[in-house]
Amino acid sequence: MSVRITQLGSGQVALAVLAGLLLVAVSAAAIRHALHRRGRRQPLVVHFITRAQDRAIALVKRPITAAVLDEVADVLRTGHYTRNIASALRENHDEIKAMVAEKITADPTIGRIGLVPLHDRILDEVTETTLRVLLAVLADPRTDELFSDLLRDNVEQIGRAVRRAG
Repeated sequence: MSVRITQLGSGQVALAVLAGLLLVAVSAAAIRHALHRRGRRQPLVVHFITRAQDRAIALVKRPITAAVLDEVADVLRTGHYTRNIASALRENHDEIKAMVAEKITADPTIGRIGLVPLHDRILDEVTETTLRVLLAVLADPRTDELFSDLLRDNVEQIGRAVRRAG
């Protein structure tokens, strides 16, 4: 089952070389670990292979990180985050309404709302109005643009930091 190297494509040759290097690196790591457990120094060859392996990882790590970040950024740019937030708010309407009412009654500046006649009705209307206004704000295209700008600026800042570090 021998295959002539001339019959292989360039991609297959590169893959075979990579597989061979990976096999050597794994073997060197296993030898190093076994010798270390026995209290012996690692052979010079294993030391050189380990150093080369570390350098190769350091060389490839930044470009891969940058490429993955670019892919993630592309996915983030296509998201509809305000629509997702509005959907979650509608889905959890009752819980959010109870939470807003709880926070209003716990607020020290307005905490005495219980003394006002019909305070339950006022509180109910305030929480409903708050949710309605919040959903309207999220439906506004300007809010979508704000989220897009925010994401774009943050992704660009992270990208610059990753590229600068590499």
